[in-house]
Amino acid sequence: MLPCDNVDRTGVDALHEFARRHRRLFVLGGAGVSTESGIPAYRDANGVWKNGAPTLDQDFRRSAAARKRYWARSMHGWPRVAAARPNAAHRALARLEKLCRVEMLVTQNVDGLHRRAGSDNLIELHGVLDRVDCLDCGASHPRDAVQRAIEKDNPRFAVTRGATAPDGDADLGGADLDAFRVPSCAQCGGMLKPAVVFFGDNVPRARVEQAFDALQRADAMLVVGSSLMVYSGFRFCERAAQLKRPIAAINLGRTRGDALFDIKVEASCATALAALVDALEYEPYE
Repeated sequence: MLPCDNVDRTGVDALHEFARRHRRLFVLGGAGVSTESGIPAYRDANGVWKNGAPTLDQDFRRSAAARKRYWARSMHGWPRVAAARPNAAHRALARLEKLCRVEMLVTQNVDGLHRRAGSDNLIELHGVLDRVDCLDCGASHPRDAVQRAIEKDNPRFAVTRGATAPDGDADLGGADLDAFRVPSCAQCGGMLKPAVVFFGDNVPRARVEQAFDALQRADAMLVVGSSLMVYSGFRFCERAAQLKRPIAAINLGRTRGDALFDIKVEASCATALAALVDALEYEPYE
C-alpha cells in the first residue's frame, strides 16, 4: 500500500467510520482510479472534457472516416493501456472484497485493471478494450491480435506520434488518415469494434439490472474517482438515494452527485483507499 502520512486524516477517519457502520459497500469506480497507472482521465477537476469528446457510436458505425480516425488513434493509444499495471487503488478495492466489505464493484473503466488486481465481484459497465468484436458475424478477437494486424497494414503510420488520451486513444492532431487501413474481421471480413460501450450507445440492460440488484443488497454506496457526469454512472447514485442508501465519495474535484453525498474525501483514490484498508485490515467482520 501507499504511505498514508499526507492523507487528510479527518476525511479518512470519516470514511473509516462510514465503512465500519455500513459493512457491505456497492462501489462505483471511474477514471480517477486508473490515473496513477498512467491512464489519463477524460475530464478535469471541474468535469470538463480535457481533449474533446470521444468517438460517438453512431459515427463509428456510419462513417468510414470516423472508423479510420478511431483505429489510427487507437493504434497509438492501445500499447499504453496494455502496458498499464494495477495501482494501489485497484489493489485496495480487491483487498476490501477479500475482507467481505464489497457487495459489488461496478467500474466505468475499460482498461481491465480491476480484473488484473484480483477483483471478482466485478461488473465492467462499459465493456473491455482488450477484446474486439465483429459487428457482422459476432466473432471475438483479442485486441493484441488486432493491434498486430493494424501495424502490419499501416507501417507508414507507425512513425506518427501523438499525446495519449483516455481509453486507449491518442490525439494525432490533423494527421492525414486517407490511406489508413482499418482492421477487419479475420473470419468474415466484417466491421470490427472494440467490446466497449461508445458514447451515444446504451449499456446492456442485463449489466444495469445486475448492478441495481447488487445495490439493493448493499448497505451503502462508495463512489471512487468518478465525476459522474455520464448518466450511466450517475443513475446508481440516484437509485441509492431512492433506496435511502448513504453515499460516500473519494474524488478530486466537482462531481454531478455532490449534493447526494453524505461524505466526500478530496484525495487521490490510491492514497485514501490505502488508508481505509489499513484501518479496516484487522477490524473483525461482524
